[in-house]
Amino acid sequence: MATVLLIIYPAWDVIGTYFDIKANKNNGPVTTQYVNAVISIITTVAVAIAVSNSVADALVVFGAWAILTGAIQLVLGLRRRKLLGGQWPMIISGGQSVIAGVSFIAMAHSPNMGIINLAGYAGFGAFYYLLAVISLSKSLRKSAVN
Repeated sequence: MATVLLIIYPAWDVIGTYFDIKANKNNGPVTTQYVNAVISIITTVAVAIAVSNSVADALVVFGAWAILTGAIQLVLGLRRRKLLGGQWPMIISGGQSVIAGVSFIAMAHSPNMGIINLAGYAGFGAFYYLLAVISLSKSLRKSAVN
């Protein structure tokens, strides 16, 4: 189950990023989101390859992805907060991802390999995605009305 989460989570991020691009295409450049999507696509493939070698290797790849995309989310959320407001789920999620990524890499070769932490990370990630969906759907409704 953990290996499935390691592969699906970055793929799911691509879907979330697509909806973010769609909701925010009129609110400034979306290059950062496209970069995030490409990184997540590459990570999905890299984790699938790494997991065939070992779960520890997959955790290192996943951790590096979490750090990189978390930093992108954090910066994007901070940049957007003045323009759009309500970016706190993205800011918190980005910061959490950076910290979790460091944790995954540090624990990749420990006896429990951080798998329990992966479930917690996925749970918090799902919660932040829910908050983002609510926020994005409000933005999409506003742009459809205007």
